[in-house]
Amino acid sequence: MKKYDPYADSILNRIKSALNSKEEERLSPIAAMNKNAIRRYNDKKLERGYRQAFSVDSDRILHSRAYTRYIDKTQVFYLIRNDHITHRVLHVQLVSKIARTIGRFLGLNEDLIEAIALGHDIGHPPFGHDGEKMLSKICRKLNIGYFQHNIQSVQFLDRVEHGGKGWNLCLQTLDGILCHDGEIHNRKLKPKREKSFDSFENEMNTQKNNPDTELTPMTLEGCVVRMTDTISYVGRDIEDAIRLGIIRRGDLPNECIKILGDTNGTIVYNLVSDIIINSFQNVTISFGPEISDALKELKQFNYEKIYQNPEIKKPFGKIEILYEMLFEQYMADIEKENSSSVVFTGFLKDISNEYRDNHGSAEIVRDFIAGMTDQYFLDQCPGDMRPDPVVI
Repeated sequence: MKKYDPYADSILNRIKSALNSKEEERLSPIAAMNKNAIRRYNDKKLERGYRQAFSVDSDRILHSRAYTRYIDKTQVFYLIRNDHITHRVLHVQLVSKIARTIGRFLGLNEDLIEAIALGHDIGHPPFGHDGEKMLSKICRKLNIGYFQHNIQSVQFLDRVEHGGKGWNLCLQTLDGILCHDGEIHNRKLKPKREKSFDSFENEMNTQKNNPDTELTPMTLEGCVVRMTDTISYVGRDIEDAIRLGIIRRGDLPNECIKILGDTNGTIVYNLVSDIIINSFQNVTISFGPEISDALKELKQFNYEKIYQNPEIKKPFGKIEILYEMLFEQYMADIEKENSSSVVFTGFLKDISNEYRDNHGSAEIVRDFIAGMTDQYFLDQCPGDMRPDPVVI
């Protein structure tokens, strides 16, 4: 280990302080400043380090084990053999890139935007939103609340990662991740700035028991990521569906085409341009009325023609049975202390006693299954029960 050098450390700290000070000149006065970052616990190593607070959060998320598993997580289409279909990792990268572009034009903190974007979907279980519904059904039966991927993203980063100690991320980062819900359509978002870790925990517990609870980010950066989540998937899902032959480009609603265009690139460009124009030097992140209405209609089209298309739902029943089977098996293994079970060898062996003490068996199994990639999930199931690839 390199010997601690107080002289070098002081130089790096002065540089970091100068960067933090320059933010007030460089960024919008309503942006989130690194000097105002709030962590749950003091970290002396970070106080000595040269990296700014939100940049640290980005690095910790990027190097987490959960981030690595994005590579084989479903975005929309699962069990389809096509290398050009979007997976969760690409969606997250698109959200980060597009949101940082918007943030740059609005004078916002790009490091905070990147941290929120990289972490926002880490809680997605195998097989995307369908897997989320299956897991939620089980969790409700076991009285541990609804399963929601935004809450699970916080759970992973704050309580499971780093051997069960969590990464001690900033409140602004965790809040943006919790409040990112791109399924809700908003024309404009105004941040609710006055939050603390106590109010954050209250919001998380409220939504866990009532998933219809609407949460609003505490920063403009969080609002940008939430809007960008939709921008990033709406056109991309259309391109994937066309590639698979589920829809044709000519099926898109005429009014939406006139306003937004009929390709992903055009749709993204028009949405990003509109949000910058309507949000510049404003206290809200907003779409114009015409663009907002067109986007809402396009999302509804996607829901009806793509996400609920029976052709892509063929494996749903089999996968639901496998979810229930694995959950029951791992619960029994924990109760019997079956140390040879994969829930011990693949999850609990690397985790702290603090995590074990603060989580019941059902919560442990929830965390284990939610963290699985699609293929790892299938590998735990008997071969004769695994669903066949979907042929469209």
